[in-house]
Amino acid sequence: MKQFKTLLLVAIFTIGLGGVANAQKIAHINTDKLLAAMPATKAMKTDLEKLNKTYQDEIEAMFKKFEAKVKKYEAEGKTQTQEVNQKRAIEVQQDRQRIEQARQTAAQDMQKKYQEKTLPILKKAEDAIKAVAAEKGFIYVLDASPGKGLIVYDKGEDIFNAVKAKLGF
Repeated sequence: MKQFKTLLLVAIFTIGLGGVANAQKIAHINTDKLLAAMPATKAMKTDLEKLNKTYQDEIEAMFKKFEAKVKKYEAEGKTQTQEVNQKRAIEVQQDRQRIEQARQTAAQDMQKKYQEKTLPILKKAEDAIKAVAAEKGFIYVLDASPGKGLIVYDKGEDIFNAVKAKLGF
């Protein structure tokens, strides 16, 4: 029994020293901060804001035409036949559906454009992180972004500035 305790203590001590040795090969980086600082991300944000403004302006113009048509039809409604008013009601409903369809299409297109533009940026950041980790001999690079919850004690090396330099900004 005494030998078992001794063996157990030796095993725990050995594992503990192994953990200390590996601790030197761990780094961390706040990827959210890195992505926000990248010029490509800033350019993407500007492009998407312009595209979103274009869609908003188009939909707003459609809605203004729609409102004008509804007011006109309401004003003329009492002087028109029931058949004409029914046709107009159907037309108004179709216009309302077109506006909603345009909103949905714009939202889908914005999401698609965001994904198309984000993937190359993420790939570039990931490649730079891997390159810096390889250059500095890190085995693990943890994400220290808020909400990711991976960093409890951050006395390891922060490679943010090295990755920024690798990316050239």
